[in-house]
Order: sequence, then C-alpha cells, then structure tokens
Amino acid sequence: MKITVNGEQRNLDQKVSLHEFLEQNKINLNVVVVEHNYVIVDREKWKDIALKDRDNLEILQFVGGG
Repeated sequence: MKITVNGEQRNLDQKVSLHEFLEQNKINLNVVVVEHNYVIVDREKWKDIALKDRDNLEILQFVGGG
C-alpha cells in the first residue's frame, strides 16, 4: 500500500492505524498536528483511523526557539 507523507511517497507492508504509524516512525505524539486527507484530525481519533492505499498525511511538528 502506498501513502504520501509530507509530499513523499511511502510504502506500507501492512495495515496500521494513524497512531501506530506515528509511533513506528518515532514521532513525538505530544508536539504534532496531523492532517489526514486534507482534514486535521483530533488526537483522540488517531487510533480509529486505519490508513489506506493513496492516503495523504501532513505531519506538522511544533518547534520552540527564540
């Protein structure tokens, strides 16, 4: 299955939830906002979304600085 993550094609060998995908890719869940197929997803729903072929994800991380 192929998905697009931040504009780059990625291949997934098995079905996973959005939450599992983020964890597998070592993304800090406390500092991200995720857009799934052009809709921002509430953090509470990440486990309910099963990624499918041709899905589009944008993962935005908050960065502090000064």
